[in-house]
Amino acid sequence: MIVVAGEALVDMVPVGDDELAPLAPKLGGGPYNVAVALGRLDVPTSFLSRVSDDHFGVQLVKRLHASNVRTDLVQRGPENTTLAVVGLAEDGSARYSFYVDGTADRLVEDPGPLPEDVRAVSFGTLSLVLEPGASVYEKVLRRESKRLLTALDPNIRAGLIHDPGAYRARFRSWLPDVGLLKVSVEDAQWLAEDGDVIEIARTWISQGPAAVVLTKGGDGLSVITATDQVDVPPVKVDVVDTIGAGDTVQGALLAWLHDHDALSAENVRALRSDEWTAALTYAGAAAAITCSRAGAEPPFASELTAALAG
Repeated sequence: MIVVAGEALVDMVPVGDDELAPLAPKLGGGPYNVAVALGRLDVPTSFLSRVSDDHFGVQLVKRLHASNVRTDLVQRGPENTTLAVVGLAEDGSARYSFYVDGTADRLVEDPGPLPEDVRAVSFGTLSLVLEPGASVYEKVLRRESKRLLTALDPNIRAGLIHDPGAYRARFRSWLPDVGLLKVSVEDAQWLAEDGDVIEIARTWISQGPAAVVLTKGGDGLSVITATDQVDVPPVKVDVVDTIGAGDTVQGALLAWLHDHDALSAENVRALRSDEWTAALTYAGAAAAITCSRAGAEPPFASELTAALAG
């Protein structure tokens, strides 16, 4: 079992290319997308969050069930669902503005020790920024790192980080408790305040993670370990938008590790170059499918299998 911890929200996505195009709601949120990706890839998955009882919250939970994700760790509340208004650039990349005051996901409570059958837990995005929930998730991260593979995708939303220096220090404090770190090139440079991303990744590895996976947009994926660097090229695809692409990488990586009995920091550290090539190829193919359709729509296992075979 893999637990994904963090926010569920609604992306308001423009329909059409006009600047005044209407906005359509798409269910999402970084951790939510990771959970959906894992469930659709047939990995036993449970989502840990607080979700609103409003209409959007009801739909968020329904989609988890439809994607084979368990909700026994989902807390419910009367607060509104977080909204993210999405703007799309010409290349399909997304920029966000958020409506987060008093929303349900930031009021999550500590569930206590996770069930014995959990082998990994994934964190990231807004849930590690917005208090009081951020401190709750941090507590879970530190506690569960003693026995599980912990995966982190910080997925920076700089507009919500009011004290960048404090957040960067907090991020560094998490590294000893992180087994697998996935980060975009842009986020790595923001976290390190610029610099060569490979050297940044090597510095982080010396502080804890078994591996750092770098997403490089149109330049593909890389992984840095204490002894190795593996690069895979991008998958060519007609991009509709990039919403959820990085989240799909995170989910697909964890799915590959699950399927290859590598859900521990020790096993991640022991992966050979050819195994990393296979893992990154799998994750890149999954993300390409997500980019080929509107909103965060990770592939089901049958779709990914067909894409890899074809």
